[in-house]
Amino acid sequence: MVILSGNPSSIKSKSINQLEFWISTTLYILALISICTQTTYGSGGSYRFSENSLDYSVMQNFFLPEIVKISILYFSFLFFNFVSMPHLARKRNIIMNVILTVSVTFISILAWMIANTYSEAYRLVEYDDIERAYDIFFGEAFTYIFFIYLLFNIYAYFNEQGLELLKRIPILKGYNDNITPELFTSTKIWLITLMIFAAVLSVRIDYELLVIWVIVPPVNIFVAFCAIYYIIPNLRKNFKGFARYFWGNVGITIIVSMLLLIVLVAFMRNRNAIPIALILNAICLICITTPLAWYIYKHKFEKLSEIQMLKTELGKSDANLNFLKSQINPHFLFNALNTLFGTALQENAERTGEGIQKLGDMMRFMLHENTQDKISLTREVEYLNNYIDLQKLRTSRSGDIKIDTHIEEQLNNLQITPMLLIPFIENAFKHGISLQQPSYIKITLQTKESTLYFDVSNSIYIKADNDPEKLKSGIGLENVKQRLSLLYYEKHELIIRESANEFFVHLTLQLD
Repeated sequence: MVILSGNPSSIKSKSINQLEFWISTTLYILALISICTQTTYGSGGSYRFSENSLDYSVMQNFFLPEIVKISILYFSFLFFNFVSMPHLARKRNIIMNVILTVSVTFISILAWMIANTYSEAYRLVEYDDIERAYDIFFGEAFTYIFFIYLLFNIYAYFNEQGLELLKRIPILKGYNDNITPELFTSTKIWLITLMIFAAVLSVRIDYELLVIWVIVPPVNIFVAFCAIYYIIPNLRKNFKGFARYFWGNVGITIIVSMLLLIVLVAFMRNRNAIPIALILNAICLICITTPLAWYIYKHKFEKLSEIQMLKTELGKSDANLNFLKSQINPHFLFNALNTLFGTALQENAERTGEGIQKLGDMMRFMLHENTQDKISLTREVEYLNNYIDLQKLRTSRSGDIKIDTHIEEQLNNLQITPMLLIPFIENAFKHGISLQQPSYIKITLQTKESTLYFDVSNSIYIKADNDPEKLKSGIGLENVKQRLSLLYYEKHELIIRESANEFFVHLTLQLD
């Protein structure tokens, strides 16, 4: 057997980094294959040299420069993502890593400029001054490398610290726990596509396309998350279907397009590209994001609802099974109680007869009604009263025990899961009553409309060392907590407080 130890999050991070390594390596190999193919079977851009009456060498003017450029991007991505930024994010060897980052960037700019000087030598004839041509080539290399290395570092930093940063956003804390890692993953995918987009465009970055790619995907991601975690759930609660959701998203698309128009006017240089960007964004929102969000919700959250329902049914089955296992031939016990009750009446032992009768009623309840999914609240309250009265008979000879009950008579038709409340009362009598020390129990139960309010408080005393219950921790309260979470999910509030002298339980329950 191999035992793995370590932080699960760090293991997951390592797995992600390994995936990024293989993805980037695969893209690098594909790029190398493409360059080799063009070198062998293609012209490699030789026509541009021919147009300017310049000599062309496929190795010197295409193969080697392209290999250098693609290698610069590949190895710099590995450096920033796996070496430099992880140390900077964790504040390790900051000065050394900053120096390395600046050095790698400067060397990359020079190498990129030299490679472009060979692969785009035909452009040199466009300038009268060769020094000015080199300055322009250097400026282009600097702009491109600075931009794409900035993306590399943003991605590497987000990869290291993005999840923690998103967890600190207050608005995300109130939603489903899955939203933060899913938003983290979506942002990473967008950054990856942005880096690939910038790498494909090479030196001549189309400014308008870049602006569109920077804005449109995040807008679609934001709308998708709003739909999955807010819009669709609220529509489903009101029994609205896809048609209502679709036309609602059409309205959202119109509003988003109006807001996007303001942003594009501020950043777009070419005004003719603005309508294209708006139309592209609208098509993505309506034709891709809207059905995709609906599909994700249907196949994710409704599956979770089914799983929750199955867990509920399984929990109910386990609870009933455990209860049945705990019964030791109830029929025999019930018949024995009837015999003892008759004997007590013959001997005029009224207190004994009363106790046996109440215990018999409790056994009848457990035998016939406890196996049902729901019973009337009236019957549950009767069981509680029988149990409390039986305990009062046991403790009636001690004047230092105070049992105060305020349980309303239930004349309504409310239904409740059987044996749900009794563990709290059992716990109070088990741990809150001492026959040698002053102790008390207070129980209140009332209903308002369909809401049940149930309070139990009891004294706490130190058990003797020879008390067999001293070191035991009952499973009753844990069991009832589990049953509440399964059977009354988001329909109950349970508050348990314990001080040095008192144990207090408050339960609010929405009943059917």
